[in-house]
Amino acid sequence: MTTRPPDVLAATPPPGGQPPEPAGLKTGLKSRHLSMIAIGGVIGAGLFVGSASGIATAGPGILLSYALVSILVVLVMRMLGEMAAANPTSGSFSAYADRALGRWAGFSIGWLYWFFWVVVLAVEATAGAVILQGWVPSIPQWAWALIVMVVLTATNLVSVGSFGEFEFWFAGIKVVAIGAFILLGILAIFGVLPGSDKPATGFGNLTEHGGFLPNGPDTILTGILLVVFSFMGSEIVTLAAAESPNAQQAVAKATRSVIWRVGIFYLGSILVVVSLLPWNDPSIEEKGSYVAALDVIGIPHAGEIMNFIVLTAVLSCLNSGLYTASRMAFSLGQRGDAPRSFIRTNKGGVPQPAILASVAFGFVAVGFNYLWPDTVFRFLLNSSGAVALFVWLVVAVSQLRMRGIILRENPEKLVIRMWLFPYLTWATIAMISFVLVYMLTDDKEGGGRSQVLLSLLVAALVIAFALVRERMRPKSPADAAQ
Repeated sequence: MTTRPPDVLAATPPPGGQPPEPAGLKTGLKSRHLSMIAIGGVIGAGLFVGSASGIATAGPGILLSYALVSILVVLVMRMLGEMAAANPTSGSFSAYADRALGRWAGFSIGWLYWFFWVVVLAVEATAGAVILQGWVPSIPQWAWALIVMVVLTATNLVSVGSFGEFEFWFAGIKVVAIGAFILLGILAIFGVLPGSDKPATGFGNLTEHGGFLPNGPDTILTGILLVVFSFMGSEIVTLAAAESPNAQQAVAKATRSVIWRVGIFYLGSILVVVSLLPWNDPSIEEKGSYVAALDVIGIPHAGEIMNFIVLTAVLSCLNSGLYTASRMAFSLGQRGDAPRSFIRTNKGGVPQPAILASVAFGFVAVGFNYLWPDTVFRFLLNSSGAVALFVWLVVAVSQLRMRGIILRENPEKLVIRMWLFPYLTWATIAMISFVLVYMLTDDKEGGGRSQVLLSLLVAALVIAFALVRERMRPKSPADAAQ
């Protein structure tokens, strides 16, 4: 077994105050790239296509579900930002868990996170292929999925700058689209939309159709289960910051802006939908919440417009998902927890073997989706379904210990601090644990219970492997001294 290489987090920073750049990676991401990754990272395809079921379940009360998850995301990002600003690294929370909790923790959450994103690659490639085949039906879905995966793999292989440029424009389209939707929606709500003869709706739809919580207060919790996973991706900027020349500044900016980002894009857009339409309007589920709202506003070809925006969100998710999976694999390789070949970089400074390995598993998952969608692929989906919550839980637990490590070793790097530490950290841990337990009450097919149980099964297997591997690993002098 290989001994553990020097820990990136423990490395001595150069005179400029920044930690050394991970070997081989280049700082090719510009400030505008990171800014747009931070802004667009919270806008996933799930926001556009998954909100209808939440509205149908909780009515206007879905706003409370989004608000509670938004608070959770803000707290997790604050904790992650505290650690990432002090020690920017491509391994992000996996590297911090390694340092704070033990190598088994960094190994386990790193590989679970990688597994989550390679499954997401298959989901998003298939979703994009469905839209593209609708426009060009002569090309089969599998071919479109292949084309999309190959193109985005190529952009990731060229350089981190090409990834950043693609993501800049993808995220830019999402941000402009959501911003325009909210602006038009507000004008329509108050009846001042230029050229429109639609009467003002005001906010009456929030209470006039059975009340704000027409199906009871418990649907707020059910709504949380339906919307929580659409927030996954907000943490990507903390991985990407390691390839920026101003990593600490970028992380600090992204962390401080997360409140208005989730507030505007999630709460703002959903408020527009449930204000323009009665929550039980059949068109919300038939067409999708955003298409139905655009139809009410009177925007022609609303369905095609939304398909283009969803396709952009899908491509953005694919692009960032491949980047994220490869950088996590790179970090695991650096720490000796993945094949050492994963740390090799090409002339563009990107970890080519890690990218190709990630996309290879993505292709395998796409194949499972076409060959065995109801068996093998459903297992992959369900067994990765709760990983987002596991990641957030590990971030919170790691931050409890990393605060002390940072204060002991480099107190001047604590430029971002978690509010009301440690009380809000413990409250976050309790909130995440409650959501996981509540998911166990969702016993419908493919629901929360199966996701938690299968995700726990996979997590237990990975942790068991990590612990056995750690026990069998020869002790290095550094380990023996601890």
